[in-house]
Amino acid sequence: MTAFYILLAILIFGFLIFIHEFGHFLTAKLCGVRVNEFAINMGPRLFGWKRGETQYSFRLIPIGGYCAMEGEDEATGDPRAFTAAKWWKRLIILCAGSFMNLLTGFVVMALLFGLAGSSFYMQTTEITGFDPGSALSEQGLQVGDQFYSINGRRTFMREDFDLLADRFDPTDVELVVIRNGEKLRFSHFRMEKREFPSANGGTRLRFGISLGNFAEPSFANANRFAAYQCVDFARMVWYGLSDLFSGRAGLKDMGGVVGVVDVMVQTGEQSRSVSAGVLNVLYLAAFIAVNLAVMNMLPIPALDGGRVLFLLINTVYTGLTGKKINPKYEGYIHAGAMILLLGLMAVLIVKDVYMIINR
Repeated sequence: MTAFYILLAILIFGFLIFIHEFGHFLTAKLCGVRVNEFAINMGPRLFGWKRGETQYSFRLIPIGGYCAMEGEDEATGDPRAFTAAKWWKRLIILCAGSFMNLLTGFVVMALLFGLAGSSFYMQTTEITGFDPGSALSEQGLQVGDQFYSINGRRTFMREDFDLLADRFDPTDVELVVIRNGEKLRFSHFRMEKREFPSANGGTRLRFGISLGNFAEPSFANANRFAAYQCVDFARMVWYGLSDLFSGRAGLKDMGGVVGVVDVMVQTGEQSRSVSAGVLNVLYLAAFIAVNLAVMNMLPIPALDGGRVLFLLINTVYTGLTGKKINPKYEGYIHAGAMILLLGLMAVLIVKDVYMIINR
């Protein structure tokens, strides 16, 4: 089944690229900006067609895609150029790609939560039981309490608790729970794991609680938990970046396209059935979609967020001075950053291939 999951992963990446660029394309058309080319993938063009003013292309190298708008990086004198559009129209166009990825992640998770018999259950943060000797019970928590926040970070569902509980100093946690409809605050709470018996006869580190009643299956709950899951995904991206900059994570913990495809393949093959494997891969697809949405909006040159930053700077500068910053300088910065990003992608691909070969 390896080939099947590789093909599925490639199709997912292709769709996420398409939907991202389609967001730019659609809003550019709606805002009256001329689109010269809409391309899936990069490199030499394999095939395509032209309709109206736009060339539609499918290119060789499956590492991206683009929506090439007139005057995107320099003024051309065309009244329908990107640089000639009002600033708020350009802002909408730049944000549309990430919005489409975020929407895709939400829709996929809503479908997974809504599927009858799906293995993706909508679990709350309600405490349903304690193991004997649980430190959390000894400090005043009770069955029926629902975790509301940990160190100021909201917990909407069980996955939030799992993500946040290990992120902070376990000896000094600000904890808020809901009990009988009221919020209770526990200051300097200790959330340390202890050794508890496991199902296989050994022991493992746990908090000593059972957590997560199941929410009633419904359209409203499926959408609500899909939104919660997208928040959780965004947090995972943010914490991953903070770990990278703080030194808690390094290059070995980063993955490129090859590494992500490998994770998808392993996830599918380790599932109990093909149908379960497809659902698990779709879960990863939703995570990747949200990941792309968040990463693309980072204020880094060559990314959409970097372009938004330059747009806002230029808008403020124009408002104060009545002059515009020459867009060619911004184009130079984005081009240089793109070279660096492509170099990083190449390094990650080599690293991923090396680790796959040598594991």
